[in-house]
Amino acid sequence: MPLPKAELHLHIEGTLEPELAFELAARNGVELPYADTAELREAYDFADLQSFLNLYYELMAVLRTERDFEDLANAYLARAAAQGVRHAEIFFDPQAHLARGVEMGTVVEGLSRALESSEANHGVSTRLILCFLRDESTESALETLHAAKPYLDRITGVGLDSAEVGHPPVKFREVYEAAADLGLRRVAHAGEEGPPEYITEALDVLGVERVDHGLRCVEDPALVERLVRERIPLTLCPLSNVRLRTVDTLADHPLPAMLDAGLMCTVNSDDPAYFGGYAGDNFEAVQRTLGLSQDRLRELARNSFLASFLEDDEERRARYLAEVEAYEF
Repeated sequence: MPLPKAELHLHIEGTLEPELAFELAARNGVELPYADTAELREAYDFADLQSFLNLYYELMAVLRTERDFEDLANAYLARAAAQGVRHAEIFFDPQAHLARGVEMGTVVEGLSRALESSEANHGVSTRLILCFLRDESTESALETLHAAKPYLDRITGVGLDSAEVGHPPVKFREVYEAAADLGLRRVAHAGEEGPPEYITEALDVLGVERVDHGLRCVEDPALVERLVRERIPLTLCPLSNVRLRTVDTLADHPLPAMLDAGLMCTVNSDDPAYFGGYAGDNFEAVQRTLGLSQDRLRELARNSFLASFLEDDEERRARYLAEVEAYEF
């Protein structure tokens, strides 16, 4: 049995495996520009974040109906459960679907059907986080938040993703203030390709409670001290960092030094279909390559539940934490 863990940095669109992409393409009459799954997998070789995003958005064309989104989420949840995930806080990108004429309700209703049956079917509790595309306008983000209002009983929080460089967090101040007024939790990608200043801005301007990635905080000792002092969780994605060339090799990843510094790190899969591994694969990779001890792995698992948005169910959090402590390697 794998180590129990929560996954806090997972884009549901990034779980679209080539086999499911072709299945949905056939179902919806969408022609993909690849001969077969093998040729599509070859395209999963990225030079940087933007080259990944180009393919990521291209393949979304196969997602059309509630059933498609339900099937996508169920496929992820089954894989995650097999790798020890007990709780998943799942990102989705409504703007990318709205731009294709797929309505907010189609996306949320489809995902929700899978999420609402997830505990019964997979043994995984879930939360849903709506992400804004940072390379789109502030106005578009505000319109998206407005479109989501009928579905806020299904949405726990908001996030910020897509191309980071040149799109600082401050651009979304108004959107995050509106989200806070609606009682939504707030996270944001910062310090992946963008500078450490983006992390500070996400905290001070957007009021985020967790930083997604946050890798480049190590370049600013004062920021590291602050993150440690305020116990701000970082949702790191090691295999993603290697695939997108944020770090040259996994052996170069600063995770051990970040843990030694007292940072509240978690390990997640980001876009696992594209980056070569789900949550458990990321744990195994860092254990193998970075030589993390069992105590360190337990700390990462413990952090994942402590950083989860489970304030509405502290009994569940305590149960998950007890599973981590009782786990025998």
